[in-house]
Amino acid sequence: MTFSARVLTLYPDMFPGPLGAALAGRALREGLWRLDAVNIRDFATDRHRSVDDTPAGGGPGMVMRADVMAAAIDAAPTVGPRLLMSPRGRPFSQRMAEELAAGEGATLVCGRFEGVDERVIEARGLTEVSIGDYVLSGGEVAALVILDAVVRLLPGVMGNAQSASEESFSDGLLEHPQYTRPAIWEGRAIPDVLTSGDHARVAQWRRAARERLTAERRPDLIRKPRN
Repeated sequence: MTFSARVLTLYPDMFPGPLGAALAGRALREGLWRLDAVNIRDFATDRHRSVDDTPAGGGPGMVMRADVMAAAIDAAPTVGPRLLMSPRGRPFSQRMAEELAAGEGATLVCGRFEGVDERVIEARGLTEVSIGDYVLSGGEVAALVILDAVVRLLPGVMGNAQSASEESFSDGLLEHPQYTRPAIWEGRAIPDVLTSGDHARVAQWRRAARERLTAERRPDLIRKPRN
């Protein structure tokens, strides 16, 4: 099974973007996952290729039309969930990345302007997802973030699958500090325990460091269930 990502956007040239480089890019070239960037404007029905209109009830900006968006969504069979990039959506998490990576793929819808007509969100079962408490110019950057988090978890993408086991958020804790040679740099030495060769002590040190960093920097992760 090859993970298939379908991105609906007004700016298909933004893809693969950074996903065409490094691990994700190599995996894309090797066929470990597929990416199809679809131009929403191709589904407009007027000669101006309009995809938006003024908000019902008045107000600033423009809203993406339900009929055009629905046509773009319906143009290909759905594989996996349909996700709408939205600042009001469910917060994206490592758990969500893992769930998506375990599936066949996903459709990622990139909104623009003031948003997407609510009727198409309801009628096409779009799940709104947010990558943070801020507003972007459009959903494309959010889609790139989500796909990067997912693709690196696909089988065969990372050289060492175990490397993800103690990363930040993998089990609700932040990652422990990392060190490498030289042993002493600007008078700062690698902690002795990490060069002791005692694997049990190293594991204990890393666990304690993860708990300490999480308590200091993200105490909210300790208080809430992993989602």
